[in-house]
Amino acid sequence: MATIEGKRLVTVSTTKALASAVAYAIEDVLSEHATTGTDWDFDTAGKVNGGTGFIVKAQAICETTAVTPRLTLFLFNVAPTSAVNDNVANTALLHADLTKYIGKIDFPAMEDLGGDSEAIVTPSTYGNLPLTFTCASADDALYGILVTRDAFTNTATNDMTIVLTFEQY
Repeated sequence: MATIEGKRLVTVSTTKALASAVAYAIEDVLSEHATTGTDWDFDTAGKVNGGTGFIVKAQAICETTAVTPRLTLFLFNVAPTSAVNDNVANTALLHADLTKYIGKIDFPAMEDLGGDSEAIVTPSTYGNLPLTFTCASADDALYGILVTRDAFTNTATNDMTIVLTFEQY
């Protein structure tokens, strides 16, 4: 946790081993299992249960080099009912999840310079930040569904990490 100009900044990282070793189609969900996948949890997004703030930075990092898809992270303040299994067609945003919906972060194409593939979104770049949020009254977490906007081949089980930086109030 850091404090800058009286603002409390918290960074939360979630990593999943992507299950699919085959091609992802446009608009497929990225998760850890083909039949028992889960949403992406970002615990302590809020300073307290029902906490509020802004998402001020987002990073997507894949341990595979030369993976270059654009990604979208749909965010909710309660676990969504949309599809969360790996390599299935995305169903977010479902009308049933509208009251839980925070918004989405659009990542630019991932790139690498010899290491992990990465994409970063900040308020000064394309991607919908800062994004305001309010956690559910009995929770301090946000929940996400990660979707690829481009087809790509995942050559093995590889870690995908999403890092969000929250300005908490």
